[in-house]
Amino acid sequence: MTTVSVVIPTYNRADVLPRAVGSVLDQTVTDLELLVVDDGSTDGTVALLEAYDDERLRVVEHETNQGANAARNTGIREAEGEYVAFLDSDDEWHPRKLERQLDRVRDSDYVAAYCDSERSHGGLGGRVIGAVASLLARADGDVPMEGGKELAGEILADNLHSGAGSTLLVETGVARRIGGFDEELDRFQDPEFLLRVIQEGELAYVDEPLVVRYETATPDAETIRRADEEYLAKHDALVREVESQGYRVRQAHELLLGMRFLEEGKFAPAGAHLLRADVPARHWPGLAWAGVSGFRHRASTPATVVVGLVAVTVLYGVVTAVRSLE
Repeated sequence: MTTVSVVIPTYNRADVLPRAVGSVLDQTVTDLELLVVDDGSTDGTVALLEAYDDERLRVVEHETNQGANAARNTGIREAEGEYVAFLDSDDEWHPRKLERQLDRVRDSDYVAAYCDSERSHGGLGGRVIGAVASLLARADGDVPMEGGKELAGEILADNLHSGAGSTLLVETGVARRIGGFDEELDRFQDPEFLLRVIQEGELAYVDEPLVVRYETATPDAETIRRADEEYLAKHDALVREVESQGYRVRQAHELLLGMRFLEEGKFAPAGAHLLRADVPARHWPGLAWAGVSGFRHRASTPATVVVGLVAVTVLYGVVTAVRSLE
């Protein structure tokens, strides 16, 4: 049996796909198969893949576009490896990514492992925001990074970010037993999948940034809001259980939505969500950056950054004051 089946779902990303494919084929673990599931691309993706001279690469085609979750599930069904690992077609792995994860899951009770990742932020401002947020996250208290069912609260409250779509390695049998990724969800598919994985066994964490995640376009805030409702509704009983343990799940999701609306310059719904949110210190830089982005949607001038930062500071002050009166 092949040790690892790697699944890359892709749709019209022929320009960046070679980066992801190359990072898999260059792994120090060579006993692998790479399943690239083309989800109905029209940009020459299949011809690009057919040019590779590596017998480990296998292309599976969807006649029509069905979505990334459906493509991942096709890969899970086709996988011949003991483990299956996932990689988004616009991200890339460091060469020892699979090696380090297999070291953790072999000869242990772990059924899956994920690793840290680093983001390729666009521009100086994005890099500075990312660095500051990272420093604040380290000072924001200890969050358990591995374990089993007890991690559900951390995942739902957005404390544990696995980035499963590009970082996760899981036993193929487990991925099949839990039914793969939820094809009804447009967003939050990674944490939702992980919630079901930890019901089957222990999750390991490799404390190394072995994945590079690239910034790509995201759906509009309203689409994310609807997906968020579906995600939380699907796990309503679990949400209630972990909230009874002290996790502020809904407040964390209000923050996510508030920041997304803020990025689009939709200040009224952003404020409504932020009034119901918790804003830990690690999210302050992201909140400020969302405000800057929102003001840039409205007016791109040299003073935009200053105005945006001041506005977000005032907004956060108002939100904090109102919450203190509750």
